[in-house]
Parts: sequence; structure tokens; C-alpha cells
Amino acid sequence: MPRTLRTIKQGVTYHCYSKCHDNQNLFLHAIAKHFFIEAIQMCQEKYNFELNSAEMVANHVHFTITTLQYGETISHIMQYIKARTAEKYNRATGRKGAFWIGRFGCKIVEESDDAVEYLRSLLWYIAFNPVRKKLSTDPRNNDIGFINCYLIENYELPIKITLHKDFYSLGDNFNECAKKFLLYEEAYRKRLLSVYF
Repeated sequence: MPRTLRTIKQGVTYHCYSKCHDNQNLFLHAIAKHFFIEAIQMCQEKYNFELNSAEMVANHVHFTITTLQYGETISHIMQYIKARTAEKYNRATGRKGAFWIGRFGCKIVEESDDAVEYLRSLLWYIAFNPVRKKLSTDPRNNDIGFINCYLIENYELPIKITLHKDFYSLGDNFNECAKKFLLYEEAYRKRLLSVYF
């Protein structure tokens, strides 16, 4: 049966995710983390797009990426990051075979019932992924820690995070936006607690 064609649009935000081959926990290794971040840096130099979030978990990664009207497609962006990560990791470790499970998954945020609310909650979902997997105790202390860019003005990471436009609609200035954005963390923590208790 032929696989479903991916919806390719420009000027929209994608939630993308990809798993390691055979669900291996490759991102528990510092070298895999290093090459993943390096691959993102290379992609940001090569292509024109907005990276709104990125986070690693033991066996998979999450992104939110906004494609630009005259920028690169989501397929080219994700294929580039995945290919560079795999090439560099396999070369450095002498490993052979696939690094990733085939295709990446994605969803267009704007196709949600309430895209703005969905995006704000999604950013916290991605940030809390390592916490849920017990790889971190706080999303601010994750390996990438992209969420800090939404909480601390001009926060710098090794990769460039472009704050999503829906974040800026929370208030008139950064501090006001960050303060209101923290309410989404509070709501997410309550949902998380309700799952465990």
C-alpha cells in the first residue's frame, strides 16, 4: 500500500517528531546530542526557516518549525537535520545502519481547532518530554532547554530559537508575554499530576 503523501505548505508551523531506529536510546549518548545540535546549526545556516522549539528525549526528538513563504520546505529541513545527524554519528562511532526510523511524523499546528492555544500548550508538552521520561527534573534544565528562550529575554542557546508569533500575542512586551506563558506551564503541570495521582 503506498504511503500517504505529506502535506507541504509554506508559512505554517509544523510539529515534527522522529524516532531512533528500533527505538534505541541513542540520545542518551553525549556524542549523539552533540551531532544533533550541530546538524541543526548547519541546517540553520543553509536554509531559511524559523525553529520555534527543539528537544531531545532518549529515543526521539521533537521540533516546532515555521516554514517561510519563500524558504525551504519542511521535508528538506527535516531530511537535512536527520541525514547530517546520522552521518556524523555513524562516522564518529564506526556504527553502520540506520540511525532513524524512516519518515518523520508531523502535524500542521494551524489545522488544529484552536491553533493558538494548541501551540502554546504544545511548547510546554515538548519541553516536558524529558521530564516525563525522567531525564530531567525541570524543562529549564533539559539538554537543549529551548523553553528558556520563552522565559528569559535574549536567552542564548547553541541553536537559534525564533519565538513563535503566538507567544507575542500574549502581551504588549516580552515580560508580560513570559508571565502569561507561565500559566500554560502551570496548567500542564496540573495535567501531568492528574495522570500520576
